[in-house]
Amino acid sequence: MSLLMRLRVVLFYLLLSASAAVWCILVTPLALFLSVRWRIKVIIEWWSAIAVWLAKNIVGIRYEISGLENIPDQPGVILANHQSTWETFFLPRVFRPQTQLIKRELLYVPFFGWAFALAKPIAIDRSKARDSLQQLTRTGGERLKDGMWILVFPEGTRIAPGETVKFSRGGAALACANNAPIIPVAHNAGEFWPRQGWAKKPGTVKVMIGPAIYPAGADPRSIVAANKQAESWINQQLQGLKDA
Repeated sequence: MSLLMRLRVVLFYLLLSASAAVWCILVTPLALFLSVRWRIKVIIEWWSAIAVWLAKNIVGIRYEISGLENIPDQPGVILANHQSTWETFFLPRVFRPQTQLIKRELLYVPFFGWAFALAKPIAIDRSKARDSLQQLTRTGGERLKDGMWILVFPEGTRIAPGETVKFSRGGAALACANNAPIIPVAHNAGEFWPRQGWAKKPGTVKVMIGPAIYPAGADPRSIVAANKQAESWINQQLQGLKDA
């Protein structure tokens, strides 16, 4: 990475951190008096737009998105591969209003985590798998009924480009239990915003939204089938990007 790029990355993180702190200090008191939907818009969507803008204009991470026509009117469960932090900023701007399945520790991050808590994410303790699945199904069902999209990263953690892991079934189970569509999303953000370290690489993230997958039922076989269909579509798109 060149010296100029290193300086750009430092500037990017300084501006990102400063904007998060200032934004959360300014909007958190206001958000207490807003509905949940407006909290999501003000806290998550608006600041995410700032983060994506900074990534584009400071370190040169642009994006192209395809498949917007596949997004149904009915909110559902978004199953996306997880390679970096970039997609956590970008996807809330595409599927609105949106809440996310996150690890509980994120709520303890100064400023951002405190404000994030007001947007009612589904925060789970990953050390308690069974309790987490029950919480996802229960709380996620409530969010879907309230008209919110739910973002789930079925890989469970950030995975480097080219690597694959078996998808967990939590997101598919949530969709099947609530007869909600599953929207698979594939991207290669990790090529430009690696999962580890501070390095960044200019380039264009390809974001692909797949056709909605409608559950055939809420039984275990239907859950497995829906999950496999989403996993297969995402892996096929990622392979296509790799071969391009």
